[in-house]
Amino acid sequence: MINLKDILWKVAIEAVYGSTDIAIGKIEFDSRKVSQKDVFIAICGTISDGHNFIETAINNGAITIICEKLPEIIVSGITYIKVKDTNKAMAIMAANYFHNPSEKLKLIGITGTNGKTTIASLLYQLFQKSGYKSGLISTVKVVVDTTEYMATHTTPDSISINQYLNEMVNLGVEYCFMEVSSHGIHQKRTEGLYFTGGVFTNLSHDHLDYHSSFSEYRDVKKSFFDQLPKTAFAFTNIDDKNGSVMLQNTIAKKRTYALKSIADYKAQIIENQLNGLLLKINGNEVWVRLIGTFNAYNLLAIYGTAVELGMEPLEVLRLLSELESVSGRFQYIISNGNITAIVDYAHTPDALENVLKTINDIRTNNEQLITVIGCGGDRDKAKRPIMARIASELSNKIIITSDNPRTEKPEIIIEEMEAGVASQNYKKSISILDRKQAIKTACQLAQANDIILIAGKGHETYQEINGVRYDFDDMKIVNEMLDQLGK
Repeated sequence: MINLKDILWKVAIEAVYGSTDIAIGKIEFDSRKVSQKDVFIAICGTISDGHNFIETAINNGAITIICEKLPEIIVSGITYIKVKDTNKAMAIMAANYFHNPSEKLKLIGITGTNGKTTIASLLYQLFQKSGYKSGLISTVKVVVDTTEYMATHTTPDSISINQYLNEMVNLGVEYCFMEVSSHGIHQKRTEGLYFTGGVFTNLSHDHLDYHSSFSEYRDVKKSFFDQLPKTAFAFTNIDDKNGSVMLQNTIAKKRTYALKSIADYKAQIIENQLNGLLLKINGNEVWVRLIGTFNAYNLLAIYGTAVELGMEPLEVLRLLSELESVSGRFQYIISNGNITAIVDYAHTPDALENVLKTINDIRTNNEQLITVIGCGGDRDKAKRPIMARIASELSNKIIITSDNPRTEKPEIIIEEMEAGVASQNYKKSISILDRKQAIKTACQLAQANDIILIAGKGHETYQEINGVRYDFDDMKIVNEMLDQLGK
């Protein structure tokens, strides 16, 4: 067991009732998981307030309560610690509880609207190929060396993060690559972590259902770089208009990458084909299996990060050429009937536009581009008509359908998307409520050499309807449909 006072180091405490010189079990923020001698942290969540469950936590065995407001009844023998922000306190306590594992490996945080998963996953892949034990904390999965865990959030809760990092340290992992979401930063899940480097990809319309404005969304991202230590590096996409903003107040070593601007790491696209990219990076050419301008940026970020971490540039280029695409990120198959089906996670206007422009840059225009697109429920409504407008402008046909409606009615989501389709594009737009039927229809419409893009869900293998998750894998379904139709 560990002593309570040891895990309170660096926590901003406003008041203490009871003793801090006591042995404690584990830290919990879910009262249902509390057992004997545990510390319960009352988090003010977006759905429920942990302060309402303090009594339950005590009944389950908690001997310490961390809270922002003290309960009306103070139970004898229980230690109460009042703090200003329980999210921040939990993150710092979790780091202390697991003996600050982020200080014992090289932790790289990747933030931005698009590209986080690809960059983090491919950095993990690259360093593993190079012989370094590595870790990954991403939207798709968490990997500790070679052991995989399913991910539930882009940035896990702070206790889970430190638990994973501690496991990595115990297994001799040297590098960890972690997606850092705006939610995670805002909810202080990354407090108490020591980052060796931070990477900024880009910023576009997303999560405005959570953040009150785009400027707040941007400033939350920026705060991640503001907090980097002097010994770290801050690596930013200077082609993005917000790239320089991220570096304004950081004391970390500043590094930049770009395709269009003067930067420390510069790339040029020489060839862009459906089977790969020929890039010139800092004067050296490399052929890679990923495609599209957005992936040129991702690969440049990967190259620069690896070099900043001390890898030899030519060795990094060799490893880049071996990297394979990430699940659900421009993942494609070519059927026996020569129909190309692409599954991509694009769920923001910017990401969707990037994917569609990439396809249009490569194709000959002698074929149809059929796009299947939906928008998630209980999320930013403002982007729904924008997504449909972009899809209808850049595709020959679009099928508007359901994504993860969650607790919303999919009919309403589809109606809000339809409002973005301009009158001249009505004829090439149809709406099908059932996503499986929408994919089947796209396959029925497709002829030899046509391209089907199924956007929005990517790597997800479920569809969430009214709180229930049903098995649903876009790639698996499009494969099945093309086979059934003999295409």
